[in-house]
Amino acid sequence: MPSRSTPSRAKSSPSAAPLFDSPEDLAALKAKALAVHHTLCGVYGCPVAFFSDNDPLSSLVSNLLSHRTKNADTAKAFSGLRAAFPTWEAVRDAPVTDVQQAIRASTWPEQKAPRIQAVLREVTARRGELNVDFLGGLSVPEARQWLESISGVGPKTSAATLLFSKLRMPAMPVDSHHHRVALRLKLIPAGTAVGPSHALLERLLPPDWDAQQVYDHHEVLMMHGQQCCFFANPACERCAVLDQCPAGQARLEGESARD
Repeated sequence: MPSRSTPSRAKSSPSAAPLFDSPEDLAALKAKALAVHHTLCGVYGCPVAFFSDNDPLSSLVSNLLSHRTKNADTAKAFSGLRAAFPTWEAVRDAPVTDVQQAIRASTWPEQKAPRIQAVLREVTARRGELNVDFLGGLSVPEARQWLESISGVGPKTSAATLLFSKLRMPAMPVDSHHHRVALRLKLIPAGTAVGPSHALLERLLPPDWDAQQVYDHHEVLMMHGQQCCFFANPACERCAVLDQCPAGQARLEGESARD
């Protein structure tokens, strides 16, 4: 597994987030997040193997394709793009309809094609080339700030680009499954949107965790959302972290009262 020495993630990401009520609240939430992590790692198995070893620019494009798209369809769309165009420069300069056709396996290709081209043009304008390997020399907050200053790149995309690529930087993405589990566990306040949740949830992790540990945390919470903590009809009765979950406990108590 690739490893690298990385600076502390003590600073928050560029995404705005509400403050915790007190140091005591923060300490309790950190302990809870760590307990959940260890329990779910026992259930789903850690360390989790990284699924990609792409360069960071390829990872950025792949993550732009992944919005509201299943992993298998994202992979098809990315493969279609690489098969249709020999270089990222060719993607940038192609007729938008050709890019749209190449990524038709993804959701909303008519929106993603011009967005990807705009991002590639912005990278070119800033760097003079289509290469963002330099991000590996920055701190995680600095790298995320640079990425998120590009229109169309949000906190999930920036974090996933840094963590999932060969850079292996400890930035934590939060997808819809991860976010749902965190809300039900009350690791974040009710009503917190996915974007602001990145800074809140990252702050709960030990600052010295490496990329593998951060990746494990994201993956096991995501897998728990996919395999147990469903959007509708969550399987609370078999949840390994039910003792930590106010939402699950309330749901089962409600069902018991109706029996």
